[in-house]
Amino acid sequence: MTKLTLQAVNGMDRETFVRELGGIFEHSPWVAERSWEARPFRSVAELHDAMMGAVLASPEAAILELLRAHPDLGTRMKVTDYSASEQSGAGLDRLTPEEYEEMTSLNERYVGKFGFPFILAVRGKNKDDILASMKERIHHDVPAERQAALEQIRRITGFRLNDLVSD
Repeated sequence: MTKLTLQAVNGMDRETFVRELGGIFEHSPWVAERSWEARPFRSVAELHDAMMGAVLASPEAAILELLRAHPDLGTRMKVTDYSASEQSGAGLDRLTPEEYEEMTSLNERYVGKFGFPFILAVRGKNKDDILASMKERIHHDVPAERQAALEQIRRITGFRLNDLVSD
């Protein structure tokens, strides 16, 4: 993947901006669409803040749609290139049958309780860390877990933007 410069990002028309940055937020190009008008950005951090601001200023239904756009961790279903790379880096593509069954069960319980999949920035984590986080966060109440999920989205998208764009 070719790294973009912040100068190039600031010079993009809306269509190009959405095409290039629309995948930062999982299956949610609307975040890039709503962030474009905040240009010019002085830093990648400012760009990220604008994108998170677009999320947090959205109606609850749009935020829930964003949460639900994330794949189950450890899934064997087709996921975005970003998610596949992140999950592979954490070893989720090499689960034993027992680990896969445990993760699937926890994912099902989690979605049943919260209405969206378990979201975790897996960079720097391994499958044991992820399972431990799932086991801990399943006990949160809905408002606390919604906030935790949004914080994880902030971390995930921060990593993705920093990988894609340089100041």
